[in-house]
Amino acid sequence: MDVVGDGPVLVVGPWYVDLIFCELARPVRPGTEVFAEEFDVVAGGAFTLAMALHRLGHEVVWVTDFGTDLFSRHVLARARAEGLDETGFAHHSVPVRNVTAVLSDSTDRAMVSFRDRLAAPSLTTVLERNRPRMLLLPILRYDADTAAGLDIACELGVEVFMDCQDVAGTLDDPALREVLGRVDIFAPNVDEALRLTGASTLDEALELLSAVVDTVIVKRGGAGATAVRRGRRVDVGAVAVTAVDTTGAGDCFNAGFVHATLRGQPLGECLSTAVACGAAAVTGLGSAGAPDLTELARWLAEVPRPGTSR
Repeated sequence: MDVVGDGPVLVVGPWYVDLIFCELARPVRPGTEVFAEEFDVVAGGAFTLAMALHRLGHEVVWVTDFGTDLFSRHVLARARAEGLDETGFAHHSVPVRNVTAVLSDSTDRAMVSFRDRLAAPSLTTVLERNRPRMLLLPILRYDADTAAGLDIACELGVEVFMDCQDVAGTLDDPALREVLGRVDIFAPNVDEALRLTGASTLDEALELLSAVVDTVIVKRGGAGATAVRRGRRVDVGAVAVTAVDTTGAGDCFNAGFVHATLRGQPLGECLSTAVACGAAAVTGLGSAGAPDLTELARWLAEVPRPGTSR
C-alpha cells in the first residue's frame, strides 16, 4: 500500500451504526407508518473517514471507543475487515451504542441518532502519543480540551482538519471563534456555513469564515464544492451521477481533500479529488462506495475542471 509522508493521519471521533432506509413510499409524518424499498446496516461516523483514507493508501490511527453491545461488535468487525490499525481503539466493559436511523433519498437524508456518552480521551495526550502528520476532527468541537489540544498540535506542527456537522454555535461565540482560528482546514456544508456565520449568502459566509480559518471548504451537494485559501477561491462542479444514498458522502469528500493535501497538490486538485470521492460515495449505501486509488483515478476523470477567482 502506498503510504504517504511521516507519521499517521490521526482521526479522533465516534463511529455510528447507520440504519439506512431508502426509497420511501412517501414522506414520514407523525402517526403514520412508511415502508422503504431498500435497507442496510452500515458502519458510519468517524469509521467512514478512517476507512476512506486507509483505502487511499494512508497510515491511519483512529481513536474511538467500543463496548459490549452488538453495534460495537458490528463496527469493530468492519474495521478489522478493512485492515484498520487498532492501536487507537479503547474497549469498555459497558455498552457503547452509537446508532443513527437514516431516512434517505437521492438528494438528502434525515437522521435520528442516539449515543452512549463516555469521557473523551484528552486530545493533548492523544496527540503527544501519536505525533501525527495531520489531525482530523469529524465534528466541530470548541471545548477547553479541544482548545488545549490544538495548541499542542500547533507546537508539534500538526495540520488540523475539522468538519462541522449539525452543531449549535456561531462565530459570535469567542470560544468557537478561537478554536476555528487554530484550525487549518474547515469543511462545513452550505447550511452549516450560513448558520455558523449568520450570513444570508454563501459568498458572505465564505468571507466571514476565511477571516478566521486559513482554508475553508464548503460542500454544495449537487452544485459541487467551493474552497477559499488566503483570498483565492476555487469552484468545482459536481459529477453527473445517479445517487443511491448520500449518507457518508461528506466524510468521503473530506478524505479525498485530505488525501490530495497530504500529497502536496494545489487547492484546485484537492477540491477535485474531494468531489470525486464524494461522488463515488453516493453510488452505494452508506460508506460502501468509498474509492481506492484505482477507482479514484476513474472518478477524477469525470470531475469538471476547477474554476478560480481572487
